[in-house]
Amino acid sequence: MEINQKMEELAKILDSSDMLGWTRKFPSSLRSSLTRDIGLDIENDWSGILCLGVGGSGAGGMLLSDISNQEGGLPFVSWKDYGLPSWWGPDWLILATSYSGNTEETLHGVNLAIQEGGTVIGISSGGKLQEILEEQENSVWIDVPSGQPPRSAIGHIFGTQLNICWSMGLLPKASEEEIEAMLKRLEKSSTMLDIVNGDGEIGKIAKQIHQKRIQIMSSPSLGTIGYRCRTQFNENSGILATSSILPELHHNEIVAWAEEDMRLGVHLIIFVWHGMDERIGIRTEWTLKTLEDVPTSILECQGESLVECMLHGAHLSDWLSIALALLRNKDPTSIGPIDNLKDHLSTIPLDQ
Repeated sequence: MEINQKMEELAKILDSSDMLGWTRKFPSSLRSSLTRDIGLDIENDWSGILCLGVGGSGAGGMLLSDISNQEGGLPFVSWKDYGLPSWWGPDWLILATSYSGNTEETLHGVNLAIQEGGTVIGISSGGKLQEILEEQENSVWIDVPSGQPPRSAIGHIFGTQLNICWSMGLLPKASEEEIEAMLKRLEKSSTMLDIVNGDGEIGKIAKQIHQKRIQIMSSPSLGTIGYRCRTQFNENSGILATSSILPELHHNEIVAWAEEDMRLGVHLIIFVWHGMDERIGIRTEWTLKTLEDVPTSILECQGESLVECMLHGAHLSDWLSIALALLRNKDPTSIGPIDNLKDHLSTIPLDQ
């Protein structure tokens, strides 16, 4: 296909750190993370789970919160700041994720939690998080493979987080047969989504949204997928995008959409899945009809469960953001401003 050939040619020139290769490994990294023996021996009498993590290491906590809102028995709260919430106490388990193990916001919260007698399960590829937790009797460090951009490691990170929650009974777990069937479906869909070897649909969408202002909408259960798509556009593609959630946007944002000049140059992306609330479906249909003059891509998150639909939607977003990066002649791995900020912060001590 012409678009796939173009993507292949651009990738050879621009993809200096093999972001395409890391993205292709998503199904295998997810499989290894979900099926490994975590071997946790931690009490399970918690008021809730506080998920510490930012950037590529923070999306998993947001996804866990969305899952718990739909089908969990305990609250999961995502925290993307220094320190801890004022209401936190040791009866809340800390799930701290930092791919490098050196993320200062996450380490700051971990140290405070330990000082207050909290229990921490940490996920990283090493770093200071490993050093801190291996010295604690009532905390655990769990490793993930190193060497790739954190935002491309969602299979390792979110897979490990899910495995922990399933192993501890914090979230309902599907049967082994259902998990295996899910993994096989995701492997098949990953092949189709591949912007060089797939069916070409992702490349076509990337061409449609290229040089447009992108607005993303999603249902509450897919809110993190819409948010993560936006941040993948930010980081991989180097563009600004906005994301919002139905029905909340019908109480504010929809007014701006009524202004003709606000629609100019916009491409709308809407994430949907088969498990959406019936009223959300009605609202989505009304939105599409109301904005019928706005170029729109409806991205269906495929799967037989919310978890599977999330994984499919996240992987789809990865490929779409990479395709858009290549069309913009950008290396999808390059994150110069983030590296510059980290260099600056490293010269300023952080009080623990």
